[in-house]
Amino acid sequence: MSEDHSGRCLCGAVRFRTRGRLRDVIACHCNQCRRQTGHFYAATNVLDEGLTVEGGDNVTWYRASETASRGFCRTCGSALFWKGDGSDYTSLMAGAFDQPTGLKIGMHIFCADKGDYYEIDDGVPQFAQNSR
Repeated sequence: MSEDHSGRCLCGAVRFRTRGRLRDVIACHCNQCRRQTGHFYAATNVLDEGLTVEGGDNVTWYRASETASRGFCRTCGSALFWKGDGSDYTSLMAGAFDQPTGLKIGMHIFCADKGDYYEIDDGVPQFAQNSR
């Protein structure tokens, strides 16, 4: 499968292309991710040098914590990016990619914060907090 992928927000105002290997998807069940998406974040990442964004002026960055920001389309509200301070990669929401993605969930993090209305029973490693 090609290591080039593309994706976009719901309305198409923001489009992106990645070049290079994508990390397995991490499902984050922390309170911030659940509140922003209504469920949990499912994100991969790519080195910044392998990411091209069209319509970047339609991306609004929200300072979510002292160490990271979240990028979303200011037109349709689609959650798209997560960027840690000083990081050389950007996380991208797995659901924003055009299919086929070839992606798979590699782990669940912040499971101690998960919503009480679902179970995580896919057999993928789970961590109460971060995986580190």
